[in-house]
Amino acid sequence: MDTLTDELVDLLTDPAWGVLLGALVATLVGLVLHRTGSVVLRRIARGPVAIAVVNSCAAPARMVLPLMALQSVWQAAPDSILLISQVRHGNALLLMVALTWLVLNALEGMTKGIAERHSFDVADNNDARRIMTQTRLLVRVASTAVVVAGLSMMLMTFPGARQVGASLLASAGVLGLVVGIAARPVMSNMIAGLQLALAQPIRLDDVLILKGEWGRVEEITATYVVMKIWDERRLIIPLHWFIENTFENWTRHSSQIMGTVLIWVDYRMPLGPLREEAQRICEAAAEWDKRLCQLQVVEAGQSSVQLRVLVTSADAALNWDLRCKVREALVDFMQREYPQHLPMMRAELAAPTAQPLPR
Repeated sequence: MDTLTDELVDLLTDPAWGVLLGALVATLVGLVLHRTGSVVLRRIARGPVAIAVVNSCAAPARMVLPLMALQSVWQAAPDSILLISQVRHGNALLLMVALTWLVLNALEGMTKGIAERHSFDVADNNDARRIMTQTRLLVRVASTAVVVAGLSMMLMTFPGARQVGASLLASAGVLGLVVGIAARPVMSNMIAGLQLALAQPIRLDDVLILKGEWGRVEEITATYVVMKIWDERRLIIPLHWFIENTFENWTRHSSQIMGTVLIWVDYRMPLGPLREEAQRICEAAAEWDKRLCQLQVVEAGQSSVQLRVLVTSADAALNWDLRCKVREALVDFMQREYPQHLPMMRAELAAPTAQPLPR
């Protein structure tokens, strides 16, 4: 009986109970701090960027604060407690995961806040596209660095990983060469991403002519660019391709663009009525930005002449619709008013010579 009593006394006086009680209190304190801090930060946050960052960090912070409090309890606990070293290590790993998650969410919230502050839904969105392109590229590079740093810190907590790292450093020359060759595509894309973010030869929503395809830049990731083709297809291009090759950017400085409409007509076609009709069509079209509507003769062939109508619009999509509308209306006008002056093939037949009648 005395032995059983002594065992119960030892069990109740075990320092592990005090550590568990401290862990419970620390967890509650961490949750209370998270709740209070979230309310305070949401009230003092001003602007879309700060609000988005606070909202994005709410979930990971709910995990970070209790883990930090628990880690302080485990570190203060005596080493004699069973499995305390494993508990410390596991809590440290979870804390590193939570901190990595917190930083990634903060970067994502910053991106969302900047996107809300600089909307694309305006007539002149060049500044918004420039800022968003830089933000997304830099955030993705930073996110990659954060993940790599988090994994490295977690691996360094394992003694075996430190020994492997020491042995690898002994053959750093060969390892560096192998890793450099293997990681060349990844590193080239990361460097190209930084160049694109700073120099900005392309931006989000830019109109590009690439490999004979017309489309808009829909997405820029850390390794490739997604271009949405006019027929709803998607063209995937590595980032470094834009640094090493030439391409057309129709919205580099402005989205305004000039388009051409080419029409062949007969030499006898009077140009005055056709020029007036072209001007009338442009003035009636909502796609015309009222900068230029000009009809010119650009070529004189053997049987007909080629006319060019220059028309301007606020962007490439509107200009395409305007060109189609002008072309259709001019053809309809000629068919209706001057059908005899549409292009045609001519031939002059010589008058037959008189032949003597047979006798």
